Amino acid sequence: MIPLLVVTLLVGFAAFELAWIKFNGSPVPVPTVSRAPQTIGSGPKRTYVVMGDSTSISQGGDYAQGYATATAQYIAKTHTVTWVNFGVSGARAKDVADLQLKQAVAYKPDIVLVAVGANDVTHLTSIGSVRDSLKKIISGLQAANPNVRIVLTGSPDMGAPPRLPQPLRALAGIRTQSVNNMITGLTDGKRVVFAPTAEKTGPVFRANHHLYAADNFHPTTEGYKVWTPVLTGALDQVL
Repeated sequence: MIPLLVVTLLVGFAAFELAWIKFNGSPVPVPTVSRAPQTIGSGPKRTYVVMGDSTSISQGGDYAQGYATATAQYIAKTHTVTWVNFGVSGARAKDVADLQLKQAVAYKPDIVLVAVGANDVTHLTSIGSVRDSLKKIISGLQAANPNVRIVLTGSPDMGAPPRLPQPLRALAGIRTQSVNNMITGLTDGKRVVFAPTAEKTGPVFRANHHLYAADNFHPTTEGYKVWTPVLTGALDQVL
């Protein structure tokens, strides 16, 4: 049997970790995001859809300068883009597959950014469940438009946010790698590509905690800007 003292210490440590997460930072509001399609740019016509979690709506930062808007503007440099954002704060891969996919396929999009994974990392969603949800998203989008191009962001480096105490932060970093390694297996390098936000920007966020908003979890406007070049690089592969 485990000695009572050990049990007491473990319970106390778990309580400390939960209290740290709860009180380390102040809540940041969920932005109000227009769900109406917008058309910008000039050139060949493309329909662009953004799906995902709180990062897709720039929670913690300025939506007008977030990566959803920035990637739409990037595509609009060479195309007439009609774009719409269905991202929802707190969404996991299953939420995107069950709820946002229905909205997205109605537009038969040419390009889709699927920004999901972080909440699956922190909520310990099984790798198999995340895989099944992403496969459902990919197949659903391809059924609506066989020529669709899809960018998967995977999870950002969840070992970076200071909201999480150690050793949970280190474990979240390891789990981020596991989730993202699985996601890369779903890509083909042409029609479905991976944008390695965790690999490319994780070290920057770990070294610069000022890139996090007041909740010590979501990026600031400047933090989201760090992600944008990784996403536009992935778009270059599919455009």
